[in-house]
Amino acid sequence: MHAEALQSRFETIRSNKLFETFVITVIVFSALLVGAKTYDIPQPFSTIALLLDWFISFFFLTEITIRFMAEPRKRDFFKSFWNWFDTVIVVVSMIPADNTDLAVIGRLVRVFRVLRMISFIPELRILLVSLVKALPQLGYVMLLMFIIFYIYAAIGSTLFESINPTLWGDISISLLTLFRVMTFEDWTDVMYETMAVYPLSWVFYLSFIFFTAFAFLNMVIGIVVNVMEQENAKARAAEAEQNHEPTLADIMQEIQQLKARLPADKAVSEPKR
Repeated sequence: MHAEALQSRFETIRSNKLFETFVITVIVFSALLVGAKTYDIPQPFSTIALLLDWFISFFFLTEITIRFMAEPRKRDFFKSFWNWFDTVIVVVSMIPADNTDLAVIGRLVRVFRVLRMISFIPELRILLVSLVKALPQLGYVMLLMFIIFYIYAAIGSTLFESINPTLWGDISISLLTLFRVMTFEDWTDVMYETMAVYPLSWVFYLSFIFFTAFAFLNMVIGIVVNVMEQENAKARAAEAEQNHEPTLADIMQEIQQLKARLPADKAVSEPKR
């Protein structure tokens, strides 16, 4: 009974909005502290920063322990990817960040502690999950984009190498030049240089920009937005199920049942002549 009461108390703390807000505040403060340590700060402030860093590490360890103890079945805690993610970051961040061989790893992991905000903010989780689930579809778009890049790079190396070997010397350099054109980084300078020799070379650049910057990038955005809409719909359905609210599918099913019953009810209600 005492264990159940203790677990209930831990669960109350975990679900407390004030506690979640405080954890997010500590995560943001941790990120700011990592940024502050990149500056040359006086020794007293450096010591204070080190103490604050250890306080943050122990606070995160305490917070993970509270979440673990609040789980009714402890094995279910590790069924969540986000729990694994938070635990690994917190445990590795306990590595001393000064005067050790693993100091570089410790500092790098402290930088990634800001990613823990993803596990606390549902909207950020949906964004990340949507991006990961969109990767298989994005892979085919990226492959097609690379084919277009490769064809234009080969054409550019063949036609423009004699004009500027620095930009069109071989196919790998041409690929970098085309990436510069796609991102509109002074691409007109590159175009005008080749137009001095080939007046119609503007067709090469405009068609490339149309395929890459306009067509393919919009396809990437469309795929990601579509997956995000699906994930948002799943999240709303899960929240409605958790709150015992009727979902859109339940409402549509009820409407269909009412429509199916309507002719029978009408036949019964009509008097015989």
